[in-house]
Amino acid sequence: MSHPSIDSELLRSFVAIADHGSFTRAANIVNRTQSAVSMQMKRLEEDVLKRPLFEREGRGVQLTAEGQLLLGYARRILKLQGEVFTSLRQPHMVGAVRIGTPDDYVMRFLPGILARFSQAYPLVQVEVHCEPSYQLLQRQDLDLSIVTRQPGDEIGQLLRQERFVWAQARGQDLYERNPLPLAMFSAGCFCRAWACNALDASERPYRIAYSSPSLSALMAVVSAGLAITAQLESIITPDLEILGNRHGLPELPATSIVLVRNPASQSPVTETLAEQIVEGFRL
Repeated sequence: MSHPSIDSELLRSFVAIADHGSFTRAANIVNRTQSAVSMQMKRLEEDVLKRPLFEREGRGVQLTAEGQLLLGYARRILKLQGEVFTSLRQPHMVGAVRIGTPDDYVMRFLPGILARFSQAYPLVQVEVHCEPSYQLLQRQDLDLSIVTRQPGDEIGQLLRQERFVWAQARGQDLYERNPLPLAMFSAGCFCRAWACNALDASERPYRIAYSSPSLSALMAVVSAGLAITAQLESIITPDLEILGNRHGLPELPATSIVLVRNPASQSPVTETLAEQIVEGFRL
C-alpha cells in the first residue's frame, strides 16, 4: 500500500511553528509569508495527513496529540535529510573553522554537534574559543559565534529561546538567606546584570559570593550548596532545583541564543558547520 509523501518544506514549517508557538514567528524563521505558512499547514492537515495538528489559542497555537507525534518524526526526517545532503555533496571537505561560544553551551549542545560534524568531515579542524558573549561579539577572527542576546536585540540567526532561571542545590534553603548569596559570571556579563537588576527591583538584598568566567566553576559552587545562581534552564543539572516566585525570587526574562556568521570568512566548511549548529540547537 503506497502512502503520500510529505514535502520537507512542510515539515520544516511545521517544526518552526511547534518551536515558536506562532505562525507569524515561524514564517520569519522559514522566510515565508504568514499566509504561505498557513496554506502549507492546511495542506498538511487536510490533504496529506487528514489529521488536526494544531489547537488555536488566541494568537498562539498548541500541538494536538497527533501534532506531538508528528513532531518527533519530523525532527528525525529533517535531521537525516540534512546529514544525507551534507555528507554526499561535499564528502571530502578539508580546512579549519573557528567557533566562539560561552562555555554554557559547550557542555549542553556542542558535544553532539561536533561529534556528528567530525564523523561526516574528519579532515576539518574545529577550533573552539570559550568566552562570554560580549567578548565574542568584539572579536573579528572567529568564523562562527554562538552568543546570548536579549529578546528584541537578536542579531544573526536565532537558534532558540530559553528561560533564565534561579537554581540551588537540592535540599538547601539558600533562598531564605539575607543577603542572598549568589554565584555568577564575572562583571560585564549581561545575564549577571539581569539577575542583579531583578533583585534590586524587588528590593531583595544579595551579595556576589562567588564570581568566575567559568560555568563549571560556578556550577561546582552551586552544587556544593554554597550559593544560588541564575542560568539558562537547559543547563540546570539534575542535582539542582529551579527556584521562583514561591521562594521569594523575582521572575527573570527569557534569553535568545543566536548564531553570528563572520561575513569575511565564509566558506563551504563554515556554512556546513553552521547548518549543523542550527540543527543541533533544535534537538
